[in-house]
Amino acid sequence: LENISRIDEQRDFISCLTKIVEEEKIDMILVSGDVYDTNNPSTAAEELFYEAVDKLNGKGKRPVIVIAGNHDNPERLCAASPLAYKNGIILLGYPKSDPGKYKIETDNIILVDSGPSWMELSLSNCNERAVILTLPYPSEARLEEVLEKEADEQLLQLAYSDRIGSLFSKLKEKFRKDTINLIMSHIFMLGGRETESERKIQQVGGAYTVNPSVLPSNTHFAALGHLHRPQWVKNAPCPACYSGSPLAYSFSETDYAKAVYIIEAKPGNEADVKEIFLDCGKPLKCWIAEEGIQQALDWCEKGKDKNAWIDLQIVTDRPLTMEEQKKLRQLHPGIINIKPLLKAEYIKEENYENREGKRIDQLFMEFYRYKTGSEISDELMATFLEVINGDEGDQINYSENTAGDSL
Repeated sequence: LENISRIDEQRDFISCLTKIVEEEKIDMILVSGDVYDTNNPSTAAEELFYEAVDKLNGKGKRPVIVIAGNHDNPERLCAASPLAYKNGIILLGYPKSDPGKYKIETDNIILVDSGPSWMELSLSNCNERAVILTLPYPSEARLEEVLEKEADEQLLQLAYSDRIGSLFSKLKEKFRKDTINLIMSHIFMLGGRETESERKIQQVGGAYTVNPSVLPSNTHFAALGHLHRPQWVKNAPCPACYSGSPLAYSFSETDYAKAVYIIEAKPGNEADVKEIFLDCGKPLKCWIAEEGIQQALDWCEKGKDKNAWIDLQIVTDRPLTMEEQKKLRQLHPGIINIKPLLKAEYIKEENYENREGKRIDQLFMEFYRYKTGSEISDELMATFLEVINGDEGDQINYSENTAGDSL
């Protein structure tokens, strides 16, 4: 969040999730992608992921199935597969991944059968078997790799949603009346509500949206990844939802409740789905101090939203000084952004000020104040002058040079 590490909050979520799993006596865990925020995750993020799946797996007690999302590097996500599979932790990076590539060596989890994009699992402590269709983030290229051996050119030219539908149509043949039938996928369903923190799933020609109607109607539950707000998929022929991200990752998610879903299913019956709301991680709050800087200072001194991350906007008729910003952050360390909302009279006055004859450093200082409403720091001004001066040629003197119309 704005380059602020959330690793402690993420660790708190893993503890919360592990507690839910134990208390609810969960048999199997599905993680539908975007394990990491980036293709090149930090060492701390990878360590936390391995620690998390190990705790959730309970030393081979329950399977943990993880698919890659559009944020994830498929190879990197699955690099630990030879070790992970031994305890029933199944990591899948590509749409055509075969869960049977590695051997599961725990007595409680049995991989009955599998193939590209599907598996059948049996647990020693359950009477039922589960058939799971797995579709990690299906980019255009990866989707064509799945279809090219069995599809003609006409099928490959169909719209993206139709190709996803054709894949599900073939895979649903693995579903049976005596099994629990599940889908895992990382796709954008038509009608889904987005936030500012998702990275767009872009496909060739912009055809990245999947119609919910492509989901097989005999699915007990479709566990979807990509959207950060927990939500059910409207107009789907089967129960389908996005669990969302466990933490809020942009201020567009302010006050959104975060959740996980528990699915209880039996062959031949509709699934019972329970939503459990999470209370881990810091909330995100947006403050607007309409009465100016003093109102914001009063909020901080009174401890308003003490344990939250804050996006602060202050209505003012003058720039905020560095001292004022520093004091705000000292009073409330959770303040991430401070943005002055300048009154119209001040903006108009700045727009029409004569710039002729001013030094370049003075011009940049005023430009920075106009754009941000705050004074520029010495460090940033020094960096600006270094860029202007360059490595060669004439040097610009901070105190004597003037700038004309060229700026």
